[in-house]
Amino acid sequence: MKKHTKIYLLVASILLGTGACTGDFDKMNVDPNNPSSITPQFLLPTGIESSIDRYWGHRTRFERINLDGAALWIQHLTRNIYSNEGDNYGISQALPLNNWKGFFNDAQSNFNRIITLSGSASATPNSNYEGIALVMRTWTFSLLTDMWGAIPYSQALKGTATDPIYTPAYDSMEKVYAGMLEDLKIANEKLNVAGPAVSGDILYAGNILKWKKFANSLRLRLANRQAAKKPTESRAIMREILSDPVKYPIFTSNDDNASLKCTTILPSNNEWNQVLIQDGRTDWNLSKTLVDKMNGLNDGRIKIFGNPNKAGKYEGHANGLPDAIATTYLESSSTIGSFFTAAAAPEVIMTYAELQFILAEASIDGDITTGNAQTYFENGVNASFAQFGATGAADLLAQLGTVTRAKVLDQKWIALFGQGIEAWTEYRRTGYPIMPAADPRAVFENSGIIPTRLPYPGSEYSLNATNVAEGEKLNGGPNDMKTKLWWAEK
Repeated sequence: MKKHTKIYLLVASILLGTGACTGDFDKMNVDPNNPSSITPQFLLPTGIESSIDRYWGHRTRFERINLDGAALWIQHLTRNIYSNEGDNYGISQALPLNNWKGFFNDAQSNFNRIITLSGSASATPNSNYEGIALVMRTWTFSLLTDMWGAIPYSQALKGTATDPIYTPAYDSMEKVYAGMLEDLKIANEKLNVAGPAVSGDILYAGNILKWKKFANSLRLRLANRQAAKKPTESRAIMREILSDPVKYPIFTSNDDNASLKCTTILPSNNEWNQVLIQDGRTDWNLSKTLVDKMNGLNDGRIKIFGNPNKAGKYEGHANGLPDAIATTYLESSSTIGSFFTAAAAPEVIMTYAELQFILAEASIDGDITTGNAQTYFENGVNASFAQFGATGAADLLAQLGTVTRAKVLDQKWIALFGQGIEAWTEYRRTGYPIMPAADPRAVFENSGIIPTRLPYPGSEYSLNATNVAEGEKLNGGPNDMKTKLWWAEK
């Protein structure tokens, strides 16, 4: 749980402090029972919390890639003020800079260090630490490549290597995906439920079976995401996993969901709670696009996602409205529900519901032959309602009827509420959901195009100019928010 992270960080700082002596004093006073270097149990909670907090929301302005970017672009949320901070497709240069640095420095450096410290060639091998770090490093790399496209990958994280690389080359998304899929297979092999214990696991509390399920479910997500570009390889991966549930276990219920359990103790509270409750920010409402879709289906999850207005109705307002217009909706547009703003609300990165929608899509596309698309689809809807504690799943399924690919992707978009980055990625990949025409009063930047990627930060052009220029070439377009990424189907 997040509350333990402060303890780990305190101990870590003490451990670092033990190496601060000079001269021969440190050689004369070595206590073999007190290590002078940080071990995986202290690096792991820091890496997990920093990466998931950043993905979910982050409490600092110009850091919130979800609240000030993806959740607005995918029209889950909208702004009633400061529309130029994401809602109108405009962003500060600080947003990509801070998140590029944060994901690489705060998260990946920790996971990479754990892999080094716990690998078979290390002095203290521990295959479960290594496997967990591989899963988390892969998940973080998936965020980076899905947001930017080509990224430093094969040469990344080598600044402290024996032969350091300070200007890493960029790899294509295709190459990054191949590496990630292979690393997840390796992670599943290394994770051993009968193997060595781990400490500092604030995601699954040391439950290695759940880590194996996450590794294989994430591998299915990535295989499905690239399926239109590499169908043969993707089908082989998905069928391999589904054909052997003992060797390749996957999520089987909401109990397996990968979500960080927050606490009511600051600063281990949910990031949305910090921004919206602790800091008193009232800038965000539910988007009219989402509310209209859910109201049209009489979808009971709307009561969880948002709060009714003074008239007792669930209403949203359009994205991209100038502040003078948007502020007039401050009281009439639904605010975000307490399920997401409570201090102890979980920060979710992958769910059983999402996995079922992945399998439904793969079944429709002919990528898998195991199971039935209709069953996967219904499982996904039911799991989503159960995840949020909502009622009325059976009524919704009766309305939806026979499954289609569009219905799967529409329901996946709704189920991913809160996970703006994932929903945005799926929209950029598939073109679903079909977005309504823009409100005539809206004023959008980026030529009115929902952002297709984040621009590389200016730091890369000053510190790694040759390689970032190659990254642009690999993406097939300029460093803007209109260049489509590799897995885009349309």
